[in-house]
Amino acid sequence: MTSQTILRVHALLLACTLIGVVFRRYWLDADDPYKCRALMTRGYWLDPFKKWQPPGCLMHQYTAKDIRTCLNGQRIVYIGDSTARQLFWATAKKLNATGAKAYMQEVDKHEDLVFEDVRFVWDPFLNSSNSRAELLSSLDEIPEHTDHTKTAGLIAVGGGLWYARHFQSDWLDRYRDALDYVAPLLDARRRSPPLNRPPSNEQGRKDHHVFMTPIQVPLYNVLSPPRASTITPTKINSMNGYLFNLSTTRGIRVPWSYSLMTWKSEDAYEESGLHVIEDVAVGKVDVLLNARCNTKMTYTQGYPFNKTCCSTYGNPHTWRAHFCLALAFIPSLIIGFRSYGTIISKLFGGFRQFGGRPSLSRPPAIDRFKASAVLSAVLTYCALADRTQLFDKTQKHFEYSEFCGLCAVVLLLGLLSLRPSVDKEPPACDASSRPQSAEPPFLSRDQSDEWKGWMQFIILIYHYTGASSVLGIYQVIRILVASYLFLSGFGHTVFFYRKQNYSMSRCVSVLVRYNLLSCVLPYIMDTDYLFYYFAPLVSFWYLVVYLTMRIRSSRNSSLPFLLSKIGVSAMIVTLLARAPILFECIFLLLQHTCNIHWNVKEWQFRLQLDCYIVYGGMMAAIIYCEVSDILRGQSYLQNTFSVTIRRHWNKIRSVSVAVALIILPGFWYFVQQFSDKVTYNRWIPFVSLFPILAFVVLRNCNRHFRNYYSWVFAWLGRCSLETFTLQFHIWLAADTKGLLSLGIFGRKATHIDGRYHDLVILTGVFLWLSWMTADASTTITNCIIDPRQPPLQEVKLTPLTVAKDVEVDAFANGLNWGRTRLGAFSRHLKKWRELWMGKLEIRLASIALIMWILNRV
Repeated sequence: MTSQTILRVHALLLACTLIGVVFRRYWLDADDPYKCRALMTRGYWLDPFKKWQPPGCLMHQYTAKDIRTCLNGQRIVYIGDSTARQLFWATAKKLNATGAKAYMQEVDKHEDLVFEDVRFVWDPFLNSSNSRAELLSSLDEIPEHTDHTKTAGLIAVGGGLWYARHFQSDWLDRYRDALDYVAPLLDARRRSPPLNRPPSNEQGRKDHHVFMTPIQVPLYNVLSPPRASTITPTKINSMNGYLFNLSTTRGIRVPWSYSLMTWKSEDAYEESGLHVIEDVAVGKVDVLLNARCNTKMTYTQGYPFNKTCCSTYGNPHTWRAHFCLALAFIPSLIIGFRSYGTIISKLFGGFRQFGGRPSLSRPPAIDRFKASAVLSAVLTYCALADRTQLFDKTQKHFEYSEFCGLCAVVLLLGLLSLRPSVDKEPPACDASSRPQSAEPPFLSRDQSDEWKGWMQFIILIYHYTGASSVLGIYQVIRILVASYLFLSGFGHTVFFYRKQNYSMSRCVSVLVRYNLLSCVLPYIMDTDYLFYYFAPLVSFWYLVVYLTMRIRSSRNSSLPFLLSKIGVSAMIVTLLARAPILFECIFLLLQHTCNIHWNVKEWQFRLQLDCYIVYGGMMAAIIYCEVSDILRGQSYLQNTFSVTIRRHWNKIRSVSVAVALIILPGFWYFVQQFSDKVTYNRWIPFVSLFPILAFVVLRNCNRHFRNYYSWVFAWLGRCSLETFTLQFHIWLAADTKGLLSLGIFGRKATHIDGRYHDLVILTGVFLWLSWMTADASTTITNCIIDPRQPPLQEVKLTPLTVAKDVEVDAFANGLNWGRTRLGAFSRHLKKWRELWMGKLEIRLASIALIMWILNRV
């Protein structure tokens, strides 16, 4: 399959994906665009009684801080019988678990209760004056005789079981009368938009805050005999049926998903069979809070946007997003400014020929236009996927079988894609000075790309399956992240040690390549730079390596001096990581001057986790350079180290392999002694180097291991930076808190009903866009660093037809006429372009100025 065929297949896959989600959003879900109805009427347990999943959206588990932020001094009121009281206690425990448990021991169950900003009105028949007063208060119609000082921000009314329990003949009539009594006050149309609309931010204090809960369906087979004789399925179904009819005619909001929380699940009930367990009650409270608070919390808290049920995405800053997208084209327009007639005649000639390749070479500006267009398209796709309701979002749910199964698939792909490495180095000489055949070098480019690739696959699976809660898997992932930094330190040190190239253009090129995507995404996604933590991390360590090798670089040939520099650098970085006063000052300065808000504690945490692994990579690089020079006969030193390497290299290699075979199981036994992440994180900076070096030794222990690599893993490794960053928005969802879903392969995101269909399709789109973005980022980086193009050659048009030559000449003449009319503008633009292209400092300053303006608006 050719590259053009692959390109067409993935482009078709992307087009079909967008068409599919647009069809679902505007046809299948046209009556519920914000997933309000889905939250209130449907759902299922992902993790029994821990994670409730409404179809197509993320339900947030509210904390005490979240509740207080949402209600902003208002109260939560529950009215009704013992089932409503359960919701009261679940909310009270969210606010203050210890205080709520102590309060439970002091009160009688059949009385009104007040705990902090939560109130319960005991009214099993739904007809008391206190209930009516609370409902009137929600309309700001507080009677004078009430002592309420706060309006109710959320009211939930639930009752009806007492009519079934205490009345035998006219239970339904009495229940109807009670509902008809409170129905005018429950009518949601008096206070908020329809059920399929979220509460607006401006009206957040009033919208969606009165609910009528359905009658709890008991577990009939375990009810006590007195209850079982009166609370029958006929009564419960009849009363819920009347409530359903009333909800459709009067607009009363009823969370029918409550019934599904206990559907065919005996474990959801307490021993009485009448009440649910505490976890189910908490899930019910979260449904109400998500319907009431999600929109307001999205506006006030910003990212992560992990509250997508019955919510908009806040202020999208549409004008700023469009400005940023347009901005991606400006450098190409300026830098690629050439003779209009030449460029367009080339495009014209290329499009007009029939058959074969066009005879006109494509100008470099076209590649830059293409790169800018690709980057803009990917940014737009990120915004559509993770900042709109176009795609569904679902919660993560960890299963060992799924994690292991996906890892097995990746391993199979790697084994099936083995091929000989193309990287070769000059032959080495053994102890007898007999030349050896050329073979891949230690940690060759193919091998390092392969290493990055399979690690990236595992990290992607780790994020997709939500395996961070499993300590053993987390421990492995920490080693993989450290391995990335080890490779970074190793590669850059080898380059500086051998090339001695410390030019500004080289340094800036690396930093721009690392940070291009993670600097542009925050403007589109309303995140911040440190959120995409890997790019800042590798950038920081690159600067550490650069400065360490650059200072007094003329003496780097002295091994003791170089090792001393590395030691001093390690001490300085350790001081910065442990006492980050310098970072605090820098972040504070950025906050006041550039409106940049970065979390210094998060940055300190990232630095401390891998504080020494880069130095391990630097040491390994220096040892590799010295040993390889000795073995290739390029070093004529006769010190003890050189003599030992020449005479005993085979023994040293054998001992290294034996030690590596001991280290790997020993390290695994060592990490099993940790019972939590905190203790493990405290040790990992000091011990992560050992398993990494052991793996490097085993991977390069003989020529057969070095001669082969997996091209699938290497392919992913070459765009691992883009996959790591883009996964936040176009593979995962809600800023990594959930999963992206098409929502068209079944209405439940289970394994059978479409989850794996989504995984295959979205993974294909995600990997292709990552690869395209990597290529575009390289082009744009080169454009920023060195925008100069080779002189234009004379264009020789292929004589297709006389008419075509006449067309091109006429078109060029028209452009010349236009250029004459715009002479003054063209001269100014040319001067500006020459200034821009002449100095890298001016280009960097211009980019920094643009970013500063965007931060300030």
